[in-house]
Amino acid sequence: MRFVNMAKPRNAISPTREEDYPEWYQQVVKAADLAENTPVRGCMVIKPWGYGIWENIRDALDKMFKATGHKNAYFPLFIPKSFLQREAEHIDGFAKECAVVTHSRLEADEDGILQPAGELEEPLIVRPTSETIIGELFARWVQSYRDLPLLINQWANVVRWEMRPRLFLRTAEFLWQEGHTVHATAKEAVEETNLMINTYATFAEEWLAMPVLRGEKTEAERFPGADSTLCIEAMMQDRKALQAGTSHFLGQNFSKACGIKFQGVEGKEEFGWTTSWGVSTRLIGGMIMTHSDDDGLIVPPKIAPTQIVILPVTPKEETRSEVLEACESLESRLNDIQFAGSEIRVEQDDRDLRGGEKYWQWVKKGVPLTVEMGPRDLESKTVFVGRRGDGSKREAMGVEDFITQVPQILENLQDSLFQRALDFREQHSRLIDNKDEFYEFFTPSQKNKAEIHGGFAYVHWDRDPKWEEQIKNDLKVTIRCIPENSDESGTCIFSGKPSPGRVVMAKSY
Repeated sequence: MRFVNMAKPRNAISPTREEDYPEWYQQVVKAADLAENTPVRGCMVIKPWGYGIWENIRDALDKMFKATGHKNAYFPLFIPKSFLQREAEHIDGFAKECAVVTHSRLEADEDGILQPAGELEEPLIVRPTSETIIGELFARWVQSYRDLPLLINQWANVVRWEMRPRLFLRTAEFLWQEGHTVHATAKEAVEETNLMINTYATFAEEWLAMPVLRGEKTEAERFPGADSTLCIEAMMQDRKALQAGTSHFLGQNFSKACGIKFQGVEGKEEFGWTTSWGVSTRLIGGMIMTHSDDDGLIVPPKIAPTQIVILPVTPKEETRSEVLEACESLESRLNDIQFAGSEIRVEQDDRDLRGGEKYWQWVKKGVPLTVEMGPRDLESKTVFVGRRGDGSKREAMGVEDFITQVPQILENLQDSLFQRALDFREQHSRLIDNKDEFYEFFTPSQKNKAEIHGGFAYVHWDRDPKWEEQIKNDLKVTIRCIPENSDESGTCIFSGKPSPGRVVMAKSY
């Protein structure tokens, strides 16, 4: 029995993107078995398929970090409250999101109910980010210019008490990496800030197949306590922007707050220049919304936990062992082939399920290639190959041809996903030089119904923050970034005053 002959449902995911994009997203996560909510409000469990994607993201980025001279360490989960108070702007930015530990133990009361006991002398903050605690330790490690640059990264979890959680995009607890560095000069720290945002951009485009814009955040949008924040911004299929990574030039703000000093070449004591930078499991949410369709998840081949699934077709018991043996042989041969710097990840699914049900489970999980092999394929020395994400139909291929061509097939899939996402972004980006046109662009035609609209608007702005606040209040639009090489002078569409260059405005996550 060939699975292709089975009737295909209209869509595996309901509702579709067009019908209800937020609910579509939740259903894709569920259908792909990526994650689910837990009894702890705002927290998620990342299930094996979702965590496998995160592991591949982590491993690829980790290699890139180490190639640029960074080393991994681990710092405490708990931060004394007084540490956060050292940098006023920083604490103001995170205070509303902090989870606070005030007691050290539980004791049963007269009714046997456990109650907090052992009040701490100083409350501890469950880390929302680690600049202050890492700064305290860096102050011990840095004594001389010979200790610099100090290039540290950690892979960790953080807690930010989100009011409106959404799996992968905003959760109370999430996984991330945070890099922290100290330099002898401002120039070196700025170079580090640029290096890491470019590293993120390269990863997003080459591994996640997600096109990104690079630029600088406005003062209102930059990281609390930073002198400047660089970012990468991606367009999702509902035309909203997703901030996919940030890199911060912290100047000497945290060095002065934490006492990070060093003796310079001439013997003079100086404060260090610091940076921080990070990405999180939010990248998985970005991947989902960039590539997936109304049949489920689509995973770029480079980060897929399994890149090829072999599906034995065993309609008759007398041919079952022969088919399984051939599938095992194919799996073994594929495992020896390299793609994206490692052996191809192959899985054989010989579960006792109906063929169509099994196939559609993998479609919804977004596995790049499905390979069916049955008795007729053994006779013809062929396999039946399905490609997830490029719109092509499943086709028969010679076994040897498939084995020879599989790295190129995976590479072509990766490239096609990137190009499709890039075309989508370009299609929904617009140069706008008129305020009325701007408001029309970001206003849905039906106010009482969810409707995909807008996109990226490249707009002249005179850098007056009052306009930034106005469009946020009127349209829920923010300035996503001042893009690189934004030096085309013009006229602000809000004030009519001179503008030093265009900025990118969009609705966002």
